Amino acid sequence: MGGRCVGNIPAIEPQHGRGWPGLCLEDSPLGVRNADFVTGFPTGINAAATFNRPLIRMRGLFMGREHVGKGVNVALGPMMNMGRVAQGGRNWEGFGADPFLTGEAAYETILGMQEAGVQACAKHLINNEQEHRRTQESSDVDDRTQHEIYAHPFLRSVMAGVASIMCSYNLINGTFACENSKIMNDIVKREYGFQGYIMSDWQATMSTMAAVTGLDMTMPGDQTFNSGNSWFGGNLTAFVQNGTIAEERVDDMATRILASWYLLRQDAPAYPPVNFDAFLTDNEATNEHIDVQDDHWKLVRQMGAASTVLLKNEGVLPLTGKNTPRSLVMIGSDAGPGRAGPNQFSDQGGSDGIMAMGWGSGTANFTYLVTPLEAIQQRARRDRTSVSWLLDDFNLPRAGNMAIKKSVALVFISADSGEQYITVDGNEGDRKNLTAWHGGDNLVQAVAAQNNNTVVVVHSVGPLIVEPWIEHPNITAVVWAGAPGQEAGNSLTDILYGEWNPSGRLPYTIAKNVQGYSAQLITGGQGQDILSIPYNEGLEIDYRHFDAKGIQPRFEFGFGLSYTTFKYANLNIKKIESDEGVDRALMQAWEKGKASPVAEGSSRAVWLHRPAFEVTFTVQNTGKAFGGDIPQLYINFPASSGEPPSVLRGFTNVEVVPGDRKTVSLTLSRYDLSIWDTGAQGWRKPDGKIGFGIGASSRDIRLRGTIPEA
Repeated sequence: MGGRCVGNIPAIEPQHGRGWPGLCLEDSPLGVRNADFVTGFPTGINAAATFNRPLIRMRGLFMGREHVGKGVNVALGPMMNMGRVAQGGRNWEGFGADPFLTGEAAYETILGMQEAGVQACAKHLINNEQEHRRTQESSDVDDRTQHEIYAHPFLRSVMAGVASIMCSYNLINGTFACENSKIMNDIVKREYGFQGYIMSDWQATMSTMAAVTGLDMTMPGDQTFNSGNSWFGGNLTAFVQNGTIAEERVDDMATRILASWYLLRQDAPAYPPVNFDAFLTDNEATNEHIDVQDDHWKLVRQMGAASTVLLKNEGVLPLTGKNTPRSLVMIGSDAGPGRAGPNQFSDQGGSDGIMAMGWGSGTANFTYLVTPLEAIQQRARRDRTSVSWLLDDFNLPRAGNMAIKKSVALVFISADSGEQYITVDGNEGDRKNLTAWHGGDNLVQAVAAQNNNTVVVVHSVGPLIVEPWIEHPNITAVVWAGAPGQEAGNSLTDILYGEWNPSGRLPYTIAKNVQGYSAQLITGGQGQDILSIPYNEGLEIDYRHFDAKGIQPRFEFGFGLSYTTFKYANLNIKKIESDEGVDRALMQAWEKGKASPVAEGSSRAVWLHRPAFEVTFTVQNTGKAFGGDIPQLYINFPASSGEPPSVLRGFTNVEVVPGDRKTVSLTLSRYDLSIWDTGAQGWRKPDGKIGFGIGASSRDIRLRGTIPEA
C-alpha cells in the first residue's frame, strides 16, 4: 500500500535533465480493480465461450482504455492458466481448458489492450492451476506437456507483443516459478524471444538470485507486505558490488522495463496520471472519480449474450411467437439482487444474488449490475406477461407451489469460486465440489416436479454436475450463462427472447461425474511441506482425456445449440505457396520430420507460424432464423505421435441468414501440425498421415479430410 495502485514504482526526480514518472500497476483481467465509475466486463471464461475473435479483441481494447483513463501503466492481465482442474478457483479469470482457444483469446485480448496504450501482463507463468497451497506446491510437468499445453498461451502472448509477464506463486518441478531459469530464461526469453520484462506475483520473489534466473521486477517491492525490506533494492546492489550478479544484468532488467514503457508510448506528456486510489476509494484527496465507462456497456451486453451457451431446448425457447408466456415465475436467489448492492462483499468474496463474476484480485467493482429480475420484468411488460418471483433458495414447498400452472418456470442456480485469500462457505478459492450452490439441485427438482415447462438458467464459474436433473422430462431448456459481467440480466433476456440467437460454445467439458476429469483438486499438506501435484495426465486435458479414454461426457467441449440449424459442405484443402526465401531449408527439413533448430526466438519463427494450408468449406443456415455458428477445426495426428485423438487447431464465427450459405476459410501453420520433440528441443512434423475434421463441437464432426503431403 505504498501508493495509489496495487503495485507502484515511484517517480525518479530529474537531476540532469528529464525525470521519470514511475509506473502504476493495477488489476484486473476484467476491468480496473478497486476503482469507481468503471465497467465490470464479462469474465475471461465468458470471453472464451464466444469463440469470437473480434469481440474478444474489442473487450481488450475497452478494458485497456479504461485502465489508461485511470492512469494505469500496467494492467495485470490477461490470465491464461489452464482449466486443468474443474474445481480450480481462478478458472473463470482464464479462457478455458484448451491451449489453442486460450492462446487465441490471450492473443486478441493483448492486441486490444495494448492498442489502447496500456501495458498488458500475461499471467501466471506457469502451472498455477489450483489455489490450494499455491505458494507451497510443486507442479511437476514434463517438457512436452509444458510446451504443448501450458506454455502455448504465453507463446501467443509474446507473439502479440505483450509488454510484461508475471511469474506465479507455485514451484515448477521443485523450483519456485520466480526462480525457474528453465521457464524464464530458456523458454520465455530465449526460445520465445521475449523482449519485455518478467515481474513476480505479489510476494512471490524468493531471493535476490531470482535476478539471475530471469526475474526483472519484484512486486510489490518489499519481501512481505509493508515490511520495508526487499530482495532487490539494496540487496541487489550488494550482490552486484560483490560480483555475485553482473551489472549488465541490472542494465538488462531496467532496459526491459523502460522498453515496454516506450513501446506503449507512455512517455507522452498527454498520458494520464493516476487519478484513483485502490486502497482509499473514498479519499477525496487521492480519488478524482474519473468516469471511464464510455458506452462500453453495449459490448458487455452483446458479449454476455454471445457467450451464453444453450445446452438444451425442446422447442420452448425463444419466448416469442407461440412460446410467448402468459405467466412466468423466476425462482432462486441468482435471479435477483444481493441484499446490500452489487459490491456488498470486498473483491466480490461472497454469494448473495446474481453471480456475474468470481472473487479475488481478478474482479472489479460494479458501477451497476442488471439482474434477471429487473431485465425480464422490463421485457415482460411488452408482452403483458404476468410475472412473479421467489428469491429464496431453500423454501422448496413454496418454490414448487409458485410454479404450478405458470406458462414457464425459470429456475436460477449458480456456483462461485475465486482466489484463496478469501473463503466463502468453506470454499478456499477452489470449489469443494462441482454441485450447484445454495441447494440448487434440490430447487430445480422441486420446481420441475410442479411445472412441465421448467427452464434452468445457470450462472457458474465453470462446469457443474447436472446429472440429478438434466434428463427430467419437465426440464425443457437449460441456458448456461457463465459469469457475464454487469449487463448479466439484459444479456440473458436477449437470449431468452431471441434478440440474440445463441452462438456461445462450451470452453470446457461438462462431465457426468467429477471422476470423469483427468485431473482432480489435490488437497492436504501441512506446515512448510511442499505439496506435490503431478501432471500425470500429460496432454490428455479436458476433452482430450474424454476422447482418449472413451468416456461419454454430458456436454462436450465446443458444444452449443442454436435457434436454427447449420449444414457444412464442400470441404477443400490446399497448400499455400509462398516465397520461401531464406526459410526454404528450414521448411524442407520440417517436411522431412526434422525438428526446428534451437535458437533465440525459435518457437515463434515466421516460417513456423506462416499459414501453410488453407481449409475452405461452406456453412448453410438450414433453419428459419438468422444466427451465428462457430465452425471448429480439429487435427487428428497419427497414433504414433502420442497425441490425443483430436486437438483444436482452428475456429471462426460466421453469421448466415436462413437459406443462405457462406464460404469459410481457416488456415493451418506448420506449428499447428507439429509436436514438441523433447530430445531435439524443437517442433517437428510427426511421421504418418495427419487428418482433420470440421465440426460444431469436439464430438460433432461433419467433414473430414487429410493434410496433403509435400
